[in-house]
Order: sequence, then C-alpha cells, then structure tokens
Amino acid sequence: MGRRATLRREQLGLSREEVAARAGASPDYVRYVEEQAAEPDIGFLLRLAGALDTTVDELAGSTTELPAGFGAAGRHPEVLVLSPEECRERLSTHGIGRVAVTLRDTPAVFPVNYTVAGELIAYRTHADSGPAAAAGHQVALEVDHIDEAMSQGWSVLVVGPAHVVTGFYEAQRLDEHAHTAPWVGEGRYQWIAIRPTRITGRRIRVTGTGG
Repeated sequence: MGRRATLRREQLGLSREEVAARAGASPDYVRYVEEQAAEPDIGFLLRLAGALDTTVDELAGSTTELPAGFGAAGRHPEVLVLSPEECRERLSTHGIGRVAVTLRDTPAVFPVNYTVAGELIAYRTHADSGPAAAAGHQVALEVDHIDEAMSQGWSVLVVGPAHVVTGFYEAQRLDEHAHTAPWVGEGRYQWIAIRPTRITGRRIRVTGTGG
C-alpha cells in the first residue's frame, strides 16, 4: 500500500506535507505509511484516499487484477484532442505501451517497456520475439492512462517505421536513456526504434473535476 500511495502522490505532484494537510495527519505519519508495512485504520485510509483523489480499494491493491476501465463512467465526459506537443508530454521519457505488429499475416499486440530518446521511441526485446517483428515495417505504439477514481484518462497513438538499432553509439544512447529493465526479465538486449511520422491522442475529461 505504501508504494501505491507514494506513486499516486508523485503522479499528482504533491509533497508529503501537502498530502498530510489534506488527510489531517502529520507528515511523519504519511512517511511511515509510505515506507513501512503500516496497517492504518479505515478512517485514515478514507482520508488518505480522498487526499490522493483515489479509492481505498486502489490503495489496498484490490483492483490490480481488474482491466482498466472497470470503474463507472463519469457524468458529462468531454473528449479533447491532444496536440502533438501534449502527446509527447504524456509519453514523457518512459513507461509501458503496446506495440502492434503482424506475425505470419496475423495481427498481434505486445506490451513493451518503452523509452523516449529525442525523436525516437524505442524498446528492448529478444531478437526473435514477437515485438522484434516490428523492424522493417510501419507499426503502431499505443500508450494510455486510466484514472479509475476520476473516471477519466488519455490515450496516445504513435505510428511510424521501426528499425533494429545496430549502431553501437545509438544503442549506448538508448541504454543511457532507459529508466528500467524490461519487466519480463533479462536477455532482452535488442533495441527496436520507432521514428514517429504521426502522433495523435485523445483525452477524456469529466466536467467539474478540474482535471
């Protein structure tokens, strides 16, 4: 729970002091909850969830096995078109996306840990894996975020040609930009880079949330 609370606080750009003030607690106790195996009472959990604009179930991890979008739709949703600059801002520097490729004339989608390095968006994989089949073809990479608590979110689609990174210095540059190893394990050293020719995005905002 502490890791989820910390991640949510960082997503909102809040300090421990700000969360503590919202939850009616001391910053030291918020630190304790984030860093230790704490078991706070339901009253504090409700206040903490409110301070972090989320739910107790989310903090407790009760929804981790559910697909995104399980929550109720918000009232008066508004669909906004994201500019290329806003899309790139949401892509940030790294994260998890889904790359769409064709394998033996059959469409397939794979989750990948991606990294943004200048104009390129790249991911590491096995040379003979499904995601590696993107090389030499036009591919699509989708990245999205769903905020169950606020019934809103966004989605960004990147389209462009993919290639195998063979140059030593280019691979080294990508290694330096990578913030994490692939979640699925070691042995994935082949960089596949996408040079975007089109970046589009949509955002669902619920009127009155200020999001």
